[in-house]
Amino acid sequence: MLPEEKLDLILRRYAEISDRLAEGPDATAYVALSRELAEIEDVAGAIRDYRAALREIEDLKTLIADPSVDAEMRTLAEAEKAEAADRVTVLENQLRLALLPKDAADEKSAILEIRAGTGGDEAALFAGTLFRMYQRYAELRGWRVEIISASEGTMGGFKEVVAGISGRGVFARLKFESGTHRVQRVPETETQGRIHTSAATVAVLPEAEDVDIAINEADLKIDTMRAQGAGGQHVNKTESAIRITHIPTNTIVFVQDERSQHKNRARAMGLLRAKLYDAERQKLDAERAADRRSQVGSGDRSERIRTYNFPQGRVTDHRINLTLYKLDKVITGDALDEVIDPLITHHQASLLAAGEK
Repeated sequence: MLPEEKLDLILRRYAEISDRLAEGPDATAYVALSRELAEIEDVAGAIRDYRAALREIEDLKTLIADPSVDAEMRTLAEAEKAEAADRVTVLENQLRLALLPKDAADEKSAILEIRAGTGGDEAALFAGTLFRMYQRYAELRGWRVEIISASEGTMGGFKEVVAGISGRGVFARLKFESGTHRVQRVPETETQGRIHTSAATVAVLPEAEDVDIAINEADLKIDTMRAQGAGGQHVNKTESAIRITHIPTNTIVFVQDERSQHKNRARAMGLLRAKLYDAERQKLDAERAADRRSQVGSGDRSERIRTYNFPQGRVTDHRINLTLYKLDKVITGDALDEVIDPLITHHQASLLAAGEK
């Protein structure tokens, strides 16, 4: 049974917020109320749809029980009642999912970090392959990708690449991508056709806003320096690269992608804020053992989560024992949803099961 008191409470709160917004509150209150309304709007709609379907069934029962109704009308009502009952089942399941505890970061944009692991040049090439997969996936969903910092491999790809992915719900779609990704393929430099195994680690951090994490300027050590690597003649002349150290946590970020020191500083602060916010979230998750059990995998970024086997055209996600023989479409981002959707469904099922205990 659904918690009817909780449903009533949500609908009352939705009405209260709507009324307060109609009164024209000050700017700060307006933003806070609008954000809360957006968070419960879908749930409120699901409750109304569910209860409307229940009322329809009761009306049809009344009609069927009325002795003055002729047999043909009663038969039609019986058929409509069966359809309404099926609809109630679907709406109830949707409502149960809507009532699941929300991750406050789900609607946020994200910071994507990919680092080449074991495997030398081939690992860097694989890191580049993964970055292009996520880049293409983001394009398909209308998100914006902007490289924050990158260190290219000697044969191509990336030793490390950090990018911001902007859009609604980015973190919700990509958060289960964190972990170690392994590739099995024949490198272009391999003359004897031997299959090599290499790896890259992926981290997806929710982009933090000022309201999410407060940073004291006194806790920061900011260094400027000349950019290194490719980038044109300005590299050796302009001290545009920025390194920021958050002294209390010894968290260090380094950005040199832009010519402008001001832009690099802004990007570095955004990256630092995301890292500190993520560290706080990880700490809270570790303290909530029940929540930790409900996650897909342990959340440990050293955990091997997926294998891309090129000779067999196979992608395997080890957390949910999912295997797809469409590597070509997954690696271009076109079929990545076929991996992500089952991960989200598994997570939701775990939360539902935990809530029923």
